[in-house]
Amino acid sequence: MYIKLIIFDFDGTLADTNKLIVDCKQEAMRRMGLKVMDEAVCSSTIGLSAATGFRQTYPDLSEEMIEKCVAEYRALFEEKKLTEPPDLFPEVLSTLKTIKEKGIICTIASSRNSRSLNGFLETMGLEEYFEYVLGGDDTLLLKPNPDPVLKTLEHLGVSAENTLVVGDMPFDILMGKNAGAYTCGVTYGNADRETLEDAGADYIFDKLGDILIIIR
Repeated sequence: MYIKLIIFDFDGTLADTNKLIVDCKQEAMRRMGLKVMDEAVCSSTIGLSAATGFRQTYPDLSEEMIEKCVAEYRALFEEKKLTEPPDLFPEVLSTLKTIKEKGIICTIASSRNSRSLNGFLETMGLEEYFEYVLGGDDTLLLKPNPDPVLKTLEHLGVSAENTLVVGDMPFDILMGKNAGAYTCGVTYGNADRETLEDAGADYIFDKLGDILIIIR
């Protein structure tokens, strides 16, 4: 296996945004008069777009209400991220530096909207490590559809057989597999090892730095 490109997820893979996301979802639910779901339910949709997550959580909700929930959630998120900024997971910076030194291209494919995503990359000092950043509003088809990966491959002129997709959720793994890329799940995010195994991940690691084993 010769890896030229690594496509990373953001939430739960690079940045520990779980508490921030869950708190904002639950407060949005409360303000919208909906049943407030527990942490497990809220975490299960991280990695999907906000609208898709609310649709999955409340399948009988009208699209009008979904839009209101998303607007409420995003407003809360923008407010809370200033007072409760998320941290990078351990080994993120050191791993990205090593990958860059090896001449391997790094990109991001996230369901987070591009303005929010690029804002985090800037404040966290990660911009220099990624040659291409794809947010949820940069493609019509989101995870687990392979389109974010295929669009990245087309943009960079790299083939799927030379690509590794890294994420913490089954949606990330399925996105990569559906595009014909190699996939790696990380267990420190929002899904456990069994869930990632069931999704068909080629590799599963407990620390991000362990992906360096693959690319040596």
